[in-house]
Amino acid sequence: MSLVELIAQADERGLAASGLACLDRCLPLLGGDDELLRPLWAALADGSDWGEGLEKARAALGTAPSAEDEAARLTRRMLDAAPAERTAGTVRPWADACSVASLRVHRLLDPATGTTDEDGLAAGRAGAAEDLQPLVAAELRRQVAVLELLAGHGAHGLRHAREVSVEGRRVLRAVVSRRARGTVDPEAQDSGAQDSRA
Repeated sequence: MSLVELIAQADERGLAASGLACLDRCLPLLGGDDELLRPLWAALADGSDWGEGLEKARAALGTAPSAEDEAARLTRRMLDAAPAERTAGTVRPWADACSVASLRVHRLLDPATGTTDEDGLAAGRAGAAEDLQPLVAAELRRQVAVLELLAGHGAHGLRHAREVSVEGRRVLRAVVSRRARGTVDPEAQDSGAQDSRA
């Protein structure tokens, strides 16, 4: 099933987890602590309100990133747009927007040669992922995995969904670190390619 189909069929918890996971994986771009979003994951697990956790996360990250850093700006927009009230009607458009934003972030940061345009991202989300850059393809697979885990296991799938996101965050953090140093490590490209085939 394609990512678009999974988002269309997901329930409130699955949609919220999908959007939160996209944000969690991109968190290194905002310099956030790895545990910053843990209260939001906990709220999904027990069904409690996550509004207070959202506000604390926004406050902890301070001002919005500069307009020049598009990847960071896309990530901050995911957090700022998160709905305080979790209903299927409010989280579905947010989850969909987070999916696109996270794929764009990975496209911007992918050190591999070649580019994936907006049509390529749309095709990947619809199920045709053959021509995507390695980091983008790996992120697409993580998004699908999170939604499948929640669809198949409900609340019990949250722990594994978070593990998927932690691994994705680790990969992106390494890419961001190398980008800051102005270097491209061929192993990062290989890792992205392996992730995309996993």
